[in-house]
Amino acid sequence: MSWVIYAILSAFFASLVAIFGKIGIKGISSNLAVAVRTVIIVAFAWGIVLIDGTAGQLKMWSRHTWIFIILSAIATGLSWLFYYKALQLGEASRVAPIDKLSVALTIILALLFLGERPTFGNILGGALVVAGVLVTVFVK
Repeated sequence: MSWVIYAILSAFFASLVAIFGKIGIKGISSNLAVAVRTVIIVAFAWGIVLIDGTAGQLKMWSRHTWIFIILSAIATGLSWLFYYKALQLGEASRVAPIDKLSVALTIILALLFLGERPTFGNILGGALVVAGVLVTVFVK
């Protein structure tokens, strides 16, 4: 499968995160919901790793890899905590688009930290995402 198919699947399941999460956190601590969700994700991810036999690759990881995977995990955790709190307080149809500002931010950060040069399509797409978020949030 191409990366595009995986990205589309990611977007589809991310939309289910918003819907299922919004339904599930009614009347409970959003932080506790993230903690339980994380345990389930850990079990699910390790199950996949054990099935595909890649767990042995851990011993080949460099210190550099460990540092950035750990930083990515911390960023993920913070993102999830804030996302679930926002879902608890706001409408999923408005919270999820704001979360997608990560598209525009990633384009900028990829330029600054990875040296990636955005294409015209990246810039236009990022600008349209920002415009879409502004419409979603401010137009009634």
